[in-house]
Amino acid sequence: MDDAAVIAETRGWVEKFVIGLNLCPFAKAANDAGRIRYRVSAASTAEVLRSHLAEEMLLLQETSSESIETIILIHPKVLGDFLEYNDFLDDADETLELLGLTGVLQVASFHPCYVFEGVSADDVTNLTNRSPYPMLHLLREASVTRAVAEYPDVGKISERNMETMRRLKG
Repeated sequence: MDDAAVIAETRGWVEKFVIGLNLCPFAKAANDAGRIRYRVSAASTAEVLRSHLAEEMLLLQETSSESIETIILIHPKVLGDFLEYNDFLDDADETLELLGLTGVLQVASFHPCYVFEGVSADDVTNLTNRSPYPMLHLLREASVTRAVAEYPDVGKISERNMETMRRLKG
């Protein structure tokens, strides 16, 4: 897999799906300003992915939000199985803790086979977190807090997204 093609497909998904359907009302500004960093990890093991994740966490923490607002770490060669990926999310949280970045950064999860807990695998609402490749989205807590404070009815975003998926599938 060519990294440029993986990034292009992921960027297209962000622009057409995430922004185009307004699934994340906060993504457009960062995208339009060119402040989303896309990195493709060549990791073929969870251990190597974890080291790449730590590198990206430190980079985001050390870089101003005017340069990089958020990072999407795409890992097409590892954790293709959703259950293994889901288990790895505990490792991601542990990495945040070990780096002293709990409360500074957070990790959002996207996977081609994403399934929300308590929902059947074929439920259309899972599409809100299904991406072209397994990926980890690194966010700044301060940016999330600021966006939530400025956005009306932030608690209704997930409900609206689920309704959008139902309407599109309908």
